[in-house]
Amino acid sequence: MSDTPQGPIKRSVTIAGHRTSLSLEPEFWDALNALATVRDMSLAGLVAAIDEARGRTNLSSALRVAVLQATRTGEI
Repeated sequence: MSDTPQGPIKRSVTIAGHRTSLSLEPEFWDALNALATVRDMSLAGLVAAIDEARGRTNLSSALRVAVLQATRTGEI
């Protein structure tokens, strides 16, 4: 990992049959990939599961919180 902070990276994913774009910092993309691996899910499947459970929270925020929770519990 570089010492120079990078800005958010935009990626497109399909959730519930529609494409959406998400912007997250590279560290969050890395952590989401790790979490998907630990849970034996695809990244798209993990994002869809978090999307389904998020309520009214912004999806990017919900993904960051999911990473934080997984880190706090030692899942990743």
